[in-house]
Amino acid sequence: MMNCIVVDDEPLARDILMGFTGKVPFLKLKASCKNGYEALEALQKERIDLIFLDIQMPDINGIQLYESLNYKPMVIFTTAYSNYAVSGFDLDAVDYLVKPFAYQRFLKAVNKAYAMHQRHSSNATTTETSRDFMFVKDGIKIVKVVYDDILYIEGMKDYVKIVMKERFVMPLISMQNILKKLPREQFVRIHRSYIVSLSKIETVVKNRVVIAGKRLPVGSLYKGGMMDALGKV
Repeated sequence: MMNCIVVDDEPLARDILMGFTGKVPFLKLKASCKNGYEALEALQKERIDLIFLDIQMPDINGIQLYESLNYKPMVIFTTAYSNYAVSGFDLDAVDYLVKPFAYQRFLKAVNKAYAMHQRHSSNATTTETSRDFMFVKDGIKIVKVVYDDILYIEGMKDYVKIVMKERFVMPLISMQNILKKLPREQFVRIHRSYIVSLSKIETVVKNRVVIAGKRLPVGSLYKGGMMDALGKV
C-alpha cells in the first residue's frame, strides 16, 4: 500500500485525481490539498509515499514546493503546460502527466511508482532486519545508536536531541532526515518537535504521551497517525 496526496489548486482536477486514485487498490489517499501550504501540512502529519503535484499554483508552485522538502516522496507532476517536463524530470519525477490525461495514462504512471516503491521497500526491509542500529555524527565523533535504546527524539532547530536511557546525542540533522533513518514500525512522529519510540510509550493522556516519566506534547496534525501506529481507533 502506498500513501499518497493530491495537490492542485483546481477543484475539478483534484476531483478527477481523487476518483482515479480510488480505483487503484495499492493507493491510499491521505489528503487532497488546494495549495502548497496544505500539502506541507499533510506531509508533516504522516509519511507520504507519493505526491500527485500540480506545477502551476499560486504563491508557491509545485516545483518550488518539491525542492523545499527535506524528505522527498516520489512525485508525479501534473500540469497543462508540457514545457515543464524537463524541469520535472530534473527533480527525478516518476512521471509527468499533461492535462487532460486519461485513466490509462494515469495508471501507467502509478504502476511505475509502485514498482519503484516495491524495490525500495524490499531493500529497506533487508537493511532493517540486518541492522538494529544507526550511526550519527555528534560533534567530532561518529556515535553508534541502538534503536531499542532510544526513548524519544527532540527537534532543536538545525539539530536533534536523541534521548536514550542513560545518555543523549545531538547530531546536526533535520527531523525529516532522522525520521528516514528510523524503522517505521518502531517510531512515530507525534509533534513537529518530537519523534517517539512506540515501545517506550507508557501512557497516552489527552494530548500528551508519557515516556520515562516525561510528558511530551502530541500535535493535532500528528495525533491520527500516532493513534494508527498504536493500533487504536
